[in-house]
Amino acid sequence: MAYKYERIVLAVDGSKTAEKAFHKAIDVAKRNAGTTLFIVHVIDTSSVKMFDMLYQNMYDLVHEHAKVLVDGYELVAKEAGVEFVETIIVKGTPKVVLTKQLGEIANADLIVCGKTGVGEIEQFFIGSTTEAIVRHATCDVLIVS
Repeated sequence: MAYKYERIVLAVDGSKTAEKAFHKAIDVAKRNAGTTLFIVHVIDTSSVKMFDMLYQNMYDLVHEHAKVLVDGYELVAKEAGVEFVETIIVKGTPKVVLTKQLGEIANADLIVCGKTGVGEIEQFFIGSTTEAIVRHATCDVLIVS
């Protein structure tokens, strides 16, 4: 008998690989009736904090963009037949949030993410968020390329 996933976390950042991961997560969720799909976007605040005066205005703009992104994914997922969808927007460092705080966020039994995201330059210098997820996840991870 195959393992049933009940709490799937999908990490999205607006990249093409996140879009592919989204469609894969829908497929997995539909094969696991009753599954909750958590669509998570992390607003990366690791480099923005140096702009103290502009920080709140910048954060508000980025948060609004993130809300449009995850709301769009939620709508498509529900139209595709995924019954339970929750969107989560958090601020922080994606590597920390998706590896160390994920249990608190959704208690996932599967994490779905793209192989690379919008931070491809950062990946070259300090390593990818996906790599951190694979190294530290306490549940199954599905990486989509």
